[in-house]
Order: sequence, then structure tokens, then C-alpha cells
Amino acid sequence: MRSPASHPFLDHPGTLAFAHRGGAEEYPENSLASFRHAVDLGYRYLETDVHATRDGVVLAFHDNTLDRVTDRSGQVADLPWSEVSGARIAGREPIPLLSELLEEFPEARINIDPKDDRVVEPLVDLIRDHGALHRVCLGAFSDRRLARCRSLLGPAVCTSAGPLAVARLRLASLGIPTGRPAALCLQVPVRQSGIPIVDRRLLRMAHGRGLQVHVWTIDDPGEMVRLLDLGVDGIMTDHPGVLRQVLIERGDWYT
Repeated sequence: MRSPASHPFLDHPGTLAFAHRGGAEEYPENSLASFRHAVDLGYRYLETDVHATRDGVVLAFHDNTLDRVTDRSGQVADLPWSEVSGARIAGREPIPLLSELLEEFPEARINIDPKDDRVVEPLVDLIRDHGALHRVCLGAFSDRRLARCRSLLGPAVCTSAGPLAVARLRLASLGIPTGRPAALCLQVPVRQSGIPIVDRRLLRMAHGRGLQVHVWTIDDPGEMVRLLDLGVDGIMTDHPGVLRQVLIERGDWYT
């Protein structure tokens, strides 16, 4: 049984289907082309990461350097936007600004991972400037960073649980009492370092506390079906076409 929505971001009639970094099956990750492809498929949920340039411009970009996915090199935080703007993902796609995603896809809900402490304040300002609190969710591998986001944006912000909060909830699912996290959802891998995370006990505990559970990053259709049968509330995938087909076949695809 799915957990009911506790925030406008989470309010969806079926499984939340997230295009992870826009999806990489047709176009390079975290490019406007990949996000457009997902939206054209009917996706309402997009997932991305953010970094800030030296002059505080918020990029929809995963790595802290340009080296892996672009034709340039260097630390994003050390470079001004005037230099970063010349980089091309896979040699052809410009790095998008988060503001471009918010503006080009006004009906989309965007899951955002602030990858560095330095991006928190410009990200908060950008969310406020765009009046986007109702359609974003923040998730990170830092409980402290998420707490900072919550303190700046207040109770209207949706965040997922950080690693420590997830660990505490996992312990609670095993019978060790813990408190309810400040987050509104969990966004977790199926397992971490070989240790299972997502199972019926975790789902029962999370749903009992009003928390949705979203699982990443799932590209195999068989695993998608298994997790859906288990009762997860959302799936993040690099292959949005695959997840879309699985949900269509289950009568669980809503746009």
C-alpha cells in the first residue's frame, strides 16, 4: 500500500516515475535534450543534481568537475559561468542552468540533489525566486546539508531523508526504536555496500510514518516489476522509456 502524499510534490495518482538526470537512453545525462525527451514521453518527474559556479550560478550538473562528461576540464566551483557555459556535454550539449529547467518545464516536478555546501544558498534563492517550493524535492548524501535547506526554506519544503536518517529508519524497521525523520520521503538504493535496504519491513515502517519510498537507480524491467510488487512509491531510472512501458503494462502510467 502506497503512502499518501504529504506535500504537493508527492501528490500523484500512481507510481512516481523519475527520469534520473533526465535519462541517458537517447541523449547525454543532465542535458536539456535528455529532459525534453523525458517530458515528451510524458514524465512529470525529473531528477537532477546541482552545483554552483564561482559566481553563484546554479547548474543542473552531477560532477564537481567538468572532466568526465564534457569537453572541458576544471572544478565547477572554481570557474565562472562565463567559462563553464562554453563546455559541451558529450561534446555537443550545453550544461543547463537549473533555472532553465524550472522555466522550460513549468508542469514538471524536479527532484534536486545539492552536491556541495556552496550551492545551498544560491539554490534556496533560486527556488524562492521561481516560486517553486510546491514542485521541488531536495535530497542529498548529507543530513547536515538537508537540515540547512530546511532551516532556510522552512516547513513548506519537501526533502528526502539523509543517510543517517535512513539508517535510523532501517534500524526502526528491525525493531530498534528511533524517532521520525524530518524528511517527507526516503530516496534509497535497493542495497548499500551489499546490505539490503529496501524490503517489506522498511516499506511497512516508512509507510507507517507517512513517508514515501523512492528507489534509485533501476534500469532492469524485471527489477522494476519486483519493486513495484513490493510496494515502492517511486522509481528513478536512466531508461525512462523502459520504466514507462512497465508502468503502462501495469495500468500505472499517469501524465
